[in-house]
Amino acid sequence: MSLSPRPPVTGFSRLAHRSAGTSRAVRPVPEEVPVAFTFAGTTHAVMMASPADLEDFALGFALTEGIIASPHEIERMAIEDLGAGIDIQTWLHDTANRRFEARRRRLAGPVGCGLCGIESIEEAMRAVPRVANSALRLTPADIAEALRQLSGLQPFHRETGAVHAAGFFVPGEGMVLAREDVGRHNALDKLAGALSRAGIDGRSGVVAVTSRVSVEMIQKSAAIGAPAILAVSAPTALAVRTAEAAGMMLVALVRGAEFDVFTHPERLAGAETKHVA
Repeated sequence: MSLSPRPPVTGFSRLAHRSAGTSRAVRPVPEEVPVAFTFAGTTHAVMMASPADLEDFALGFALTEGIIASPHEIERMAIEDLGAGIDIQTWLHDTANRRFEARRRRLAGPVGCGLCGIESIEEAMRAVPRVANSALRLTPADIAEALRQLSGLQPFHRETGAVHAAGFFVPGEGMVLAREDVGRHNALDKLAGALSRAGIDGRSGVVAVTSRVSVEMIQKSAAIGAPAILAVSAPTALAVRTAEAAGMMLVALVRGAEFDVFTHPERLAGAETKHVA
């Protein structure tokens, strides 16, 4: 994990009422701060996020949003704590910078949400890359084990009970990386950045998340190159359609050994299918 300009968790005194009585105690609470992504001096987006793994966050956001094609397009990065929030300043090499400037000119108005302006619908509904043909298959045991291991790699959640996690599971190796954040999209961006910095091929494993699956989660997982996404909660209809089009296996509502496969069930190995009328 990378250094942060401020701690991601703060203890607050609170009155705890329990069946045995009422007492005062300190409760760890996750920090949530505005984090600005600034490219070449221009603020592109501001996200409410946990102030942890910020280099991973900036790199992953740039990759999954298509601002850069690879980490080599980043010249340098600096993190500045402004008090009211954190500014992650990123300078791009010439080709990537020209591409970013052309994209920025297409957007009218404020861009803090990342989807504002005259082309916001096109930006929101951008085509996702089709996952490269992968021989990767998951067994029911893999799926259960992935979420079990992810649960054990959430120190902030264990402390606060209030953050999401995204992890990368490789069959035969286990959960090789995990990141946490108060926002589920942020956790996935941080994971994307961590995978890139570690030189791990996104096609070699699957993404696992502790949240519902929105279309943006599919878009970001496809940008990573993962052939499957596993989630503890349900998907949206648009997420299902997008995963199907991307060639990605979508497994949701994972509860131990039980789960639902919504798309590309051919990636599930070792499970007998019974047809129920």
